[in-house]
Amino acid sequence: MANVNKFKMSQDRLDALKEELQYLETVREKEVAELIKEARSFGDLSENSEYDEAKSEQGKLYSKIAELKVLIENAEIVDNIDHDAPKDTVTLSSKVRVLDVDEDVEEEYEIVGSQEANPREGRISDDSPVGHGLIGHRAGETVVVHVPVGEVTFKILKVENN
Repeated sequence: MANVNKFKMSQDRLDALKEELQYLETVREKEVAELIKEARSFGDLSENSEYDEAKSEQGKLYSKIAELKVLIENAEIVDNIDHDAPKDTVTLSSKVRVLDVDEDVEEEYEIVGSQEANPREGRISDDSPVGHGLIGHRAGETVVVHVPVGEVTFKILKVENN
């Protein structure tokens, strides 16, 4: 059997995925089945756009359900993974304040698993170039991170670990 990657996430994220799956498999699946039933009642299926749309919606629903099942089955619950690391060391779930040395701009990131990443909210994945580059470093260090457009130099100003 193929080796499946684990998806790092918090217990809250896993609970939210389970809740979404439950909703899709119960409420939404019934709604889509009703749409298909209603569209069938319109007659000739070969020229029935409502039926085609309902079947397309059903396909998207089943695809989403399958995706959620894979995520849930392969979830790896993480908190602050390295409990032995010094408190000022960047680890998964750290909140980090950095200075982009080149741009002279301070930024704050929370290092999270890939399933919880949301760069607009400052939540970056530990698998992203910046997240990966910061992990293991401590407050006060200057770190050069390789990103798709080149290199970025960060000075780590503050690290918070819960």
